[in-house]
Amino acid sequence: MKAAELRNMSAADLNKKLGELKEELFNLRFQHAINQLENPGRIDIVKKDIARVLTVLAEKA
Repeated sequence: MKAAELRNMSAADLNKKLGELKEELFNLRFQHAINQLENPGRIDIVKKDIARVLTVLAEKA
């Protein structure tokens, strides 16, 4: 997800997106722990998306 896309979202939408990303990260870590994760690089992508969302939220605050 691009930062420009996130800047167009409202704070409520960003908080919802943050919750979804955190849940996805939890599921990816769980799959990785039991060796069922096909794409381990996805974990890094989700972490970066979480950081982007938090950055945009901080800018709006």
